[in-house]
Amino acid sequence: MLVAVGAVAAAAGWYVGPRLQKNADVDGVAALLAAPMRDLEGRSRSVLEWKGRVLVCNFWATWCAPCREEIPALGRIRSRLSSKGVEIVGIAIDQASNVVDFVKQLDIIYPILMADAGSIELMGRLGNSAGGLPFTVVLDRGGKLAYRKLGSIAEAEFEARIASIV
Repeated sequence: MLVAVGAVAAAAGWYVGPRLQKNADVDGVAALLAAPMRDLEGRSRSVLEWKGRVLVCNFWATWCAPCREEIPALGRIRSRLSSKGVEIVGIAIDQASNVVDFVKQLDIIYPILMADAGSIELMGRLGNSAGGLPFTVVLDRGGKLAYRKLGSIAEAEFEARIASIV
């Protein structure tokens, strides 16, 4: 009897799980697109500005060592793929003054937005329940979640992944 109940539960999980995840993905993307953010000059911005492009949103912080290591690679990827309709947007989870200094120091070439207090919840809705950094999500041209990665990304692997979405 327990084996039968277990089998039914497993089958239900197999069937329902992906559908729940898909709903969570849609909800998370909607939250990302609606999230109010500010640029480094304090102007109100939204990732909707890049609608119609393949959008790479990279959540990071200046104190995060893996984030610091992957930022130059993201810049190189942007340089190679921007002509193909790819935009990388850094979403900083940090103090604005730290971010401004860091952006100047590393000469970051892609747009940087400042996340608000709800950024940890936003990352959770996008599939990062641990709240770790760096965390990257890629939306296809239609605004659907195409890829997500918690942790740093190898440049060649990530560029190939984005190129397959383009």
